[in-house]
Amino acid sequence: MTDTANLATEGINVDDLCSYAVDVWVSDHSILTDEQRLLKVLRTAAEKGNAQVLGEASHVFPNGAVTAILLLSASHLSIHTWPEFSLANVDLLAYGRLNGERMMQSVELGLSPTKINVTRMLRAVH
Repeated sequence: MTDTANLATEGINVDDLCSYAVDVWVSDHSILTDEQRLLKVLRTAAEKGNAQVLGEASHVFPNGAVTAILLLSASHLSIHTWPEFSLANVDLLAYGRLNGERMMQSVELGLSPTKINVTRMLRAVH
């Protein structure tokens, strides 16, 4: 387990060393199969969190499910959808000066969930 007291004495903000795992349920299934809209949600979140996007990739599966990822300068932001379950999983690995909380709020606004579970985890630095 990361000793947050030691990190603080080393001048490292533990809020900068975290990841988010978010489960999002939606009533509008069409968003879960809309590759371009999902990429826009991710891009907007990256912008809101002051992230530099280095690249992106996405894939649409035969059932309409989408996987999309943004490669960020200090991390990544991804979404994986399961339209048959009205579910999307969003993952953010946030290092550096990114505002992960703001990014997750932006994702929530973009997906308009009926239910959301957010897990925030501290990450090891060495």
